[in-house]
Amino acid sequence: MKRVRTLACLCAFAAVQAVVAQADFKALLAKVDALVSFDGDFSAEYTVMQENPGVGTSVTTLAMFRRDKASKYLILILKPESDKGKGYLKIDGSLWLYDPVGRSFTFTSSQERFQNSNARNSDFTRSTLALDYDIAGSKREKLGKFDCWVLDLRANNNEVSFPKMRVWISDDNLVRKSEDYSLSGQLMRTTAIPTYQKVGDRFVPVDIYLVDALRGKTINGKFQSEKTKISVAKPSLAPVPDSVYSKAYLEKVGK
Repeated sequence: MKRVRTLACLCAFAAVQAVVAQADFKALLAKVDALVSFDGDFSAEYTVMQENPGVGTSVTTLAMFRRDKASKYLILILKPESDKGKGYLKIDGSLWLYDPVGRSFTFTSSQERFQNSNARNSDFTRSTLALDYDIAGSKREKLGKFDCWVLDLRANNNEVSFPKMRVWISDDNLVRKSEDYSLSGQLMRTTAIPTYQKVGDRFVPVDIYLVDALRGKTINGKFQSEKTKISVAKPSLAPVPDSVYSKAYLEKVGK
C-alpha cells in the first residue's frame, strides 16, 4: 500500500511539474513574440530571393507596413516590373491580394505561399507563437554559437500555416531556427535566422533563410531543395498614415 501511495505521489508531482514547465515555456514564447512585434507602426523594405534548382533565381522587392496592435499589414510589390503594384492587405481578420491589371481584390489566406516562393503569407506578419501553439517537448541544445531551448510545438487552432513546429530559441529570447511539420510529422520547411538588427527596443531579422523539404528538383541524381532568402532593410518605427492600411491605397499606388 505504501508503494502504491508513493507511486501516486510521484505521478502527481510529475503532473504538477509538467504544468509548471508548460507555463514557463508559454512565458518564454510570449517573450519571443514581444521582442519581434511592435507597439506602433513598423515599415521596411524586403527583398525576397527565390532559388529554383535547374530554373534560376528570381528577386522580388516589396514595401512592408505593419500595425501589429491592430493585426493589420500592407505589402506593396515594387519589383519586378511585371508584378509592380500588386499588393497584400490584411485587415479585419481578412487577407486580400490586389491585382493592378484587373484592379481586383481576391481573398487569400495566411497559409498560402507568398508569390510562389517558399515563404508563406504568415511569415510577414507579427509573431503569435504563444497564442497559437502549446508545448509538447523541450530540451537544451547548442546551435552554432548559441545556447538554445529547443521546443516542440503543437498548434491549438487550424489557422496557422503548420500544425507542428520545432523552434530553437537562444538565451536572448530570439528564434534562431525552426522546422515546420505536417500533422503526420513530415518535415515541410526549415528556417534559419542567424542575425537580427535592433529597431528601438525590438528586433528584426537581417536575413531569413528558408529551405523547402518537398519542393525542388533532382539534378545528377541528387535532390536539390528550393530555397528562399528574405532580407530586411531600412526598418523604421515612424508612424504610418491610417489611409495606407486600405484597399483605396493599393488602388491608388498600384495604377
